[in-house]
Amino acid sequence: MNIDLIAANTQLFLILFTRIFAMLSIAPLLSSRAIPGVARVALGLFTAVMIFPWVYEAGYPMPDNGVQYIFLLVGEALIGISLGFVLTVIYAAFLVAGQYFSFQMGFGASQVYDPMAQVQIPLLGQFLNIIAMFVFIIVGGFQKLFLAGVLRSFQVMRAVDIINSREGLLNLILGSLSELFRQALIISFPILGTLLLISVSMGLLAKAAPQMNLLMLGFPIKIGIAFVMIMVTMPFLMEAFARIIDASFLEIMRYLADVERGGSV
Repeated sequence: MNIDLIAANTQLFLILFTRIFAMLSIAPLLSSRAIPGVARVALGLFTAVMIFPWVYEAGYPMPDNGVQYIFLLVGEALIGISLGFVLTVIYAAFLVAGQYFSFQMGFGASQVYDPMAQVQIPLLGQFLNIIAMFVFIIVGGFQKLFLAGVLRSFQVMRAVDIINSREGLLNLILGSLSELFRQALIISFPILGTLLLISVSMGLLAKAAPQMNLLMLGFPIKIGIAFVMIMVTMPFLMEAFARIIDASFLEIMRYLADVERGGSV
């Protein structure tokens, strides 16, 4: 790498670093508070150095004055934040899925601290969150993040393209939010449906035999059956996790392809 070339094009290098660092600050896992800020900055600088030759050869028009350059940096930061936000929202589907049936199991009061989100979440939500984190690494999430979110985005999209593709970007963000709840419900439905059937059965038994203390019996039954269902469905859940993660990257690639064609999503 020619350091002199980067030094002579510091403005272009700062543009690359702005988008990359904004995406790393929002993207799953990399945005965790457990990762030192210095490490995140170093990763952003290293990534900017790696992709600099491709962007430099392709050409990137520079503004004429400092005010336009500041607006350009803001636009690049918005692109990075938007791409990272889409991945984060899809990734949050696993956390929401665990919250859906945690309350039905009786674990609603069992809150644990999530160091990545910096919030208190139900125990099973954190469990599915950790499983999703491993699946994200197994399916090559980081490689896809840098290929789709960094290199591909610089190849087809610049800050000025936000104005022309703002409708597609808005549809991408809103679509990812709706996909969050849909995928969370699909993931949690086997366990949630089973717990719902148990609750209905308990209600019928309580009506038929009022002398039975079904309130005390219902909690261990729900917890035991829920854990059995989690063990049985875990292979299918991991496949669903991988499919959802891949779908989120495909959605980003589809949006970038539409931007390259000059259309909207």
